[in-house]
Amino acid sequence: MYIPDKINQMSLLNKYLPFEVWIAYRYIKFKQKNSFISFISMTSMVGIALGVSALIIILSVMNGFQDELRTRILGVASHIEITSSNNTLTHWEDLAKKLHESPDVVGSAPYVDGQGMLVSEFGSQGIMLRGISSELEGNVDNLEKKVKVGKLSDLKPNTFNLILGIDAAKQLGIVVGDKVNILIPQGSYTPAGTFPRMRQFNVAGIFEIGMYEYDSGMALMNIEDAQKFFQMNDAVSGVRVKTDDLFLAPLVAKRLSESLSESGVFYVSDWTKKHANFFAAVQMEKRVMFIILMLIIAVAAFNIVSTLVMAVTDKRSDIAILKTYGAKPKSILYIFIIQGSLIGLIGTISGVFLGTVVALNIHSIVPFIEHLFNVQFLSKDIYYISEVPSKLLYSDVSAIAFISILLSIVATIYPSIKASNTSPAEALKHD
Repeated sequence: MYIPDKINQMSLLNKYLPFEVWIAYRYIKFKQKNSFISFISMTSMVGIALGVSALIIILSVMNGFQDELRTRILGVASHIEITSSNNTLTHWEDLAKKLHESPDVVGSAPYVDGQGMLVSEFGSQGIMLRGISSELEGNVDNLEKKVKVGKLSDLKPNTFNLILGIDAAKQLGIVVGDKVNILIPQGSYTPAGTFPRMRQFNVAGIFEIGMYEYDSGMALMNIEDAQKFFQMNDAVSGVRVKTDDLFLAPLVAKRLSESLSESGVFYVSDWTKKHANFFAAVQMEKRVMFIILMLIIAVAAFNIVSTLVMAVTDKRSDIAILKTYGAKPKSILYIFIIQGSLIGLIGTISGVFLGTVVALNIHSIVPFIEHLFNVQFLSKDIYYISEVPSKLLYSDVSAIAFISILLSIVATIYPSIKASNTSPAEALKHD
């Protein structure tokens, strides 16, 4: 059904619109007798826009933090680690060759892990010791980029050099060039009894991962020095593996475990298992924030109910006249559904635009606000991530927009049904 010819004369465009759309559009304009209803409509639009934009911005920031933390963790932890039941692997070179038969494996490197106590003249602290090959370590991580003073190549065999985390160095008052003692639980047997094994190391560098767990509790040494220190001969603790896609690491780990089962007993673990609790907590926080902020959109969307109820009451005579001209109840129903949907659609589009622009430019907006008000949201003295990261996922934007529009449409159902059931005689009785 289309607009009658007399109404069409008001605008050439109107003749191309179903009359339900045209009337719904007229009802949400400000230039009408009851501007209060239009004000409520505008309030609903603004509420939806703010809710949608806030949800997009916050989810983008949370995605950015998650991605940044994942990057920092994987700067030290590998995608996959393979070891044996007694945490000792012999002939790791043969294992590495077998691993590289998989097209998903792009790099591998051996490592030696152990625990000890770092002792300096200013105190002592427990430390996780990791022996690495400076030539092969770059195949599985980007530790070289995290070394702030010195370089990985300083970890040469038989030098017993050490590269410490920045927090461990600060806590123990250690600088590059100092000598420190490390004690490990493995005992040295002497006529006087068993004593913890101790060795003096030279501090050759300082690294900073940006994660307190590593910066305060890990030290790097040459893998051959670690083998001698822990008396492992030519064995290693395990082999670290880098995959083509870190998100496919669980699947690749499963495949490698199946292929290696014929060669012996190996334990294959991926980064999602090693840090499962951490990433599960981050994901849970993201879901909770999504639900909480979606309630803001729901409240704004259901303001449409009150807007349409008032509009139906105000337009009872218009509805009656339309029905006397032959408009069916279905057409009246569509008018108010379209009116409410237009409010939700305009608010959603505005919110998506605002949220997307802010999320994509948050790296410039936050420093501007910090400079303007002379504040710092993430102090370097407290937080390791001193800049607010952002990662906009268009899947999140699509989901937010879809739910917002859906809530807006649902909110129109009751008022629209009420309008379609209006009796012309009852509506015109007092007019």
